[in-house]
Amino acid sequence: MSIWRVLLSILFPPLAVLDKGCGSVVIVFLLTLCGWIPGVIAALVILNNPNR
Repeated sequence: MSIWRVLLSILFPPLAVLDKGCGSVVIVFLLTLCGWIPGVIAALVILNNPNR
């Protein structure tokens, strides 16, 4: 995970997980709508997942 992905996930979480699939983008977008912090946490978890 690069520093640019981390910064992008802090600034706009759905854009950071754009290449991880439509489901990830939708989940992160909905969590970002509920609150900024849950969206950032979800984006960082998805980006740190080694299986993807």
